[in-house]
Amino acid sequence: MVIVISGNSKPQKEDGKTIYKPRKVLKVLPEDGRVVVEGVGIVTRHTKPSAQNTKGGLVKKEAPIHISNVMLWDAKAGAPTKVKRSRESGKLVRIAKKSGEEIK
Repeated sequence: MVIVISGNSKPQKEDGKTIYKPRKVLKVLPEDGRVVVEGVGIVTRHTKPSAQNTKGGLVKKEAPIHISNVMLWDAKAGAPTKVKRSRESGKLVRIAKKSGEEIK
């Protein structure tokens, strides 16, 4: 789960409070440094009729956004968090900075 921190889908402020909407990551593209996030970066594609899609027409789908535009969601703290890495018993683990919980 992530929070989009820039663009049209960034958190809105109401009465001085920021309202976060955690979203699900559908796909990670590490070679391009991009992620596909559910409901963010919707693009419309014109498709021809084919065997799978007999009607064709307009198809809306999520486009990848840059990974720097998202922040990890910490469910325990209920807020976006940065990640630190530390060694525990010889293994490198990721830890949420806000709550101190290990990220799996």
